Amino acid sequence: MIIHSHSLSLPPFRLFPPPVIVVLLALFFLPACTPLRGTGDLGIVIERATGGIQIVETSDKSSLFQVAGLGDLSHASAVYSRDERFAYIFGRDGGLSKLDVLTGEVVKRVVQGGNAIGGAISQDGSLVAVSNYTPGGVRVFDAVTLELVADIPAIGADGERSKVVGLVDIPGQRFVFSLFDAGEIWIADLKNPQEPQIQKFLDVGSKPYDALVSGDGRHYIAGLFGEDGLVLLDLWQPEKGVQRILDGYGKGEKKLPVYKMPHLEGWAMAGDLAFLPAIGRHEVLVVRTGTWEEVARIPLQGQPVFAMARPDGRQVWVNFAYPKNDAIQVIDTTSLKVVKTLKPGKGIMHMEFTPRGEHVWVSVRDLDRVEVYHTDRMERIATLPAEKPSGIFFSSRAHRTGL
Repeated sequence: MIIHSHSLSLPPFRLFPPPVIVVLLALFFLPACTPLRGTGDLGIVIERATGGIQIVETSDKSSLFQVAGLGDLSHASAVYSRDERFAYIFGRDGGLSKLDVLTGEVVKRVVQGGNAIGGAISQDGSLVAVSNYTPGGVRVFDAVTLELVADIPAIGADGERSKVVGLVDIPGQRFVFSLFDAGEIWIADLKNPQEPQIQKFLDVGSKPYDALVSGDGRHYIAGLFGEDGLVLLDLWQPEKGVQRILDGYGKGEKKLPVYKMPHLEGWAMAGDLAFLPAIGRHEVLVVRTGTWEEVARIPLQGQPVFAMARPDGRQVWVNFAYPKNDAIQVIDTTSLKVVKTLKPGKGIMHMEFTPRGEHVWVSVRDLDRVEVYHTDRMERIATLPAEKPSGIFFSSRAHRTGL
């Protein structure tokens, strides 16, 4: 920034001793030399093919930094520190990277496992947990230093090590996750990270593949790949055990090939309704959260991957597996009908709403771009170039349980 001295009105420095003048000059020029900004409108876009990310800002819809060298980001996700300054990026190769979103610098990177599948950050922001396929288990790190503080091997009741999926944070410095191979759900209490306390729920169902937790941290729902249905754990009353919901939702109907597993973490909630993508089916299941009984099925054009609610719950946006992965359908949550079909292009990987939901950002992998839509008008308002973009994660996630 160029500062024109004739345009500045300096304070009467001659009235102060030299040390005070130095401080006053520093304070006077600091705002001009280092513009301050907040982080509430920042986010990252994963560029999976290059192992890099873009740091973006949503106010002017622009890219601020390009960061490379973060390893295999083919199934990457991210969480944020509670001050929204640092993003923790979980790579498929087991890499855990801490990124300063204000400067674009990688603060630290560790490779903590051989094959990882996401992570979570504790309620107070002091611990970052990573779920691993290889070796199966959860590893927990100090959020400041990324030093390992706890290692929880996922050894099921059968004595075998299991892949871990569906890892989320819940209140009380706890994490919940599912054991894919063992068919179990565990709650890990990390109030004392040196001695994690584990509560196990056995025989919950066949192959839990992903999970979500409600925004209040009360209900943990895991989808089952090995059978029709989902399982629910009330975390306020875990002593009641695991409850089956939507049991046999595909019973009596022909099974379709599954082109891509749906992701549950989007957690579409609207009032007392939850919208859940059904495995291999061309529909979203609607469940009333008080009773957890099915109240409707909404037919869609293909197999849903993400069903994500706008922050006010008025709409649910859905993307799809191949071969219908060029479209998005928008569901009105009062009529329970599809009100709009958009065609951004082939390879729609992810959607992310701005904090109050006026816009949604959409990654379109095969066209190497991110598109921004106005959610009321349901029309495109901006396009940003990005190399094979996948996940989009905004800093507002820092203040939401389970994200």
